[in-house]
Amino acid sequence: MTRQVSVTRTIPASAPEIFALLTDPEKHPILDGSGTVRGARGGNPERLELGARFAMDMKLGAKYRITNKVVEFDQDRLIAWRHFNGHRWRWELAPNDDGTTDVTETFDWAPARIAALMDRTPIPRKNEVAIRKTLERLARHFGER
Repeated sequence: MTRQVSVTRTIPASAPEIFALLTDPEKHPILDGSGTVRGARGGNPERLELGARFAMDMKLGAKYRITNKVVEFDQDRLIAWRHFNGHRWRWELAPNDDGTTDVTETFDWAPARIAALMDRTPIPRKNEVAIRKTLERLARHFGER
């Protein structure tokens, strides 16, 4: 069983420009299409790199805090983070010759501690909708209308 959802969209910006946004936790609310990311917590690194931990203020019904760890990193190409449950949010960037970048965002719950339980919930479908909105926000941030 495939335990991930991915969406790809061409963004009107270079891979380094997009990667700079992804690696700045303060900017994550700009991206969030789910409506759950409220802001970065104090004490986060200025720029994310492999092994970095960063905390975000969230709200899904109730307010809560989530701490993530960067588990995959390839400068200007790939970044992924996970939190305590183990599922991952992955961003892959593929530059195009015209200066745009194909961005693929993936929600991967295969490594989650409760993957089988998540299979039976609407979370993966909801995350696919949120990913589409996130990529739309990213495109608008860089000037696409």
